[in-house]
Amino acid sequence: MKLIRWILGRLILIVDALASPKAIARDSAAQMEIDQMTASMSMYQFSTCPFCVKVRRELKRHSLNIELRDAKNDAEVKAELVREGGRHMVPCLRTDKPDGTVHWLYESSDIIAHLKKELSL
Repeated sequence: MKLIRWILGRLILIVDALASPKAIARDSAAQMEIDQMTASMSMYQFSTCPFCVKVRRELKRHSLNIELRDAKNDAEVKAELVREGGRHMVPCLRTDKPDGTVHWLYESSDIIAHLKKELSL
């Protein structure tokens, strides 16, 4: 089973690399504004998870600079996701709010819809 997952994971990464979306080009002021809005966000993910690939493709398509955290190979990141987010499930978008609270959002489609709404994409 591990071998099958490894092979499928590599296929996902190859297809993603070959069919990578083109990033949107913004003027520097607009990109800086988007970067400021995403500075408080991070996405917990696995490199070969198809749902994570879906979100990463949207991040690239919209030129969103959101920190990616490897919740599979980094024990500290995994522990933080479980401890603070409540479960070991990816993709997960963490947003640190100005009032000090933290918002955790799971599910690839929900993350993409949230980003489009919050960032007016």
